[in-house]
Amino acid sequence: MAIATASFLIFAASQVGTPGPANMALLATGARYGFRAALPFVCGVVLGKQLVIWPVGYGLMEGAARVPWLFEVLKYASAAYICWLAWKVAHLRLAPGQRAEDAPGFLAGLVVHPLNPKAWAMIVAGFTGFVATGTPTFEATLAIALCLLICQLVLHPIWTFAGDRIAHAVAGRPGEKYLMWTLAGLTVASVLFVLFGGGTH
Repeated sequence: MAIATASFLIFAASQVGTPGPANMALLATGARYGFRAALPFVCGVVLGKQLVIWPVGYGLMEGAARVPWLFEVLKYASAAYICWLAWKVAHLRLAPGQRAEDAPGFLAGLVVHPLNPKAWAMIVAGFTGFVATGTPTFEATLAIALCLLICQLVLHPIWTFAGDRIAHAVAGRPGEKYLMWTLAGLTVASVLFVLFGGGTH
């Protein structure tokens, strides 16, 4: 097969379902604002990955190979932005049921994956590891895009709902601040793992 679709689906599920900057943001948003209020943000996060997949499929990585320093700058700028978000999470205090209009919306979610090093790594790994040389660009990109979309539609809401449930369990209790610092720490750790120790995973 030109595209190892079944194998990539397993790989994609393992990546989308494990802790990373996006899932930590979803968990924290669900915890802070509740599952329903966070849904526009979830939709933005899901669709935002398409903003990375299609340019990569149509040659962004080829361009990056010609100007490698620019890609490195973008990678570390993205990591810095997500670490800044983690700092904000660390200082949040949970407020289940807070008004929906206060929650981050679709546009806020849309930028999460374009600024997420793990998303870039898994997408590049998808094209380089599961697509045969010579596969038509549209066919390869569509397959990668659909596989990741399916995984996100299933797994991203689960992370958000988990945050909502955690918030109801610890909000207003002594362990609340430790939870938020833990979420922030996991976010930073996931970014550092991708940048320095995780290869394409």
